[in-house]
Amino acid sequence: MNVDLKAFDQLSYGLYLISSGDGEKTAGCVVNTLTQAAVEPVLATVTIHKENETARLIRRTGKFAAVVLAQSAPMELIGLFGFRSSREVDKFDRYPVQTDAGGIPYVCEHVTAVMSFRVWDAMDAETHWVFLGEATEARQLSDAAPMTYAYYHEVKRGLAPPKAPSYRPKD
Repeated sequence: MNVDLKAFDQLSYGLYLISSGDGEKTAGCVVNTLTQAAVEPVLATVTIHKENETARLIRRTGKFAAVVLAQSAPMELIGLFGFRSSREVDKFDRYPVQTDAGGIPYVCEHVTAVMSFRVWDAMDAETHWVFLGEATEARQLSDAAPMTYAYYHEVKRGLAPPKAPSYRPKD
């Protein structure tokens, strides 16, 4: 069977910051893989590379927060959370941050909504973890237009980092 990866370029995605923490350590990363899975109960999935510090903290704490990035999000913010490691830099000290009821920090500027989740299950997908989470809180933060992955590529001229599920080396 022939799999043309360009067919997957036709899927619609948003751009999100996923974060987790344990009170001592925080981590966050940019993903395009947050998807609502059900309404009753409110469930979502997110896929994160196993080597990512955010994935490690989510597995340890069983919780994560997600914010929807607005089109106004600067490339510096996306670059910090998308291309730098939480093992090397505190990503949350450069932007305004709030904390959800579970103690998870989230960036509160250049975002349209925040959602917090308790992990129900984690599926091993070889190089990535697929987390299934139940929403514990959620609220809209602004009426700004959310950033799609297409907008990120076409308007902002952004790239996918090497550990992103959608990363492909240039042809």
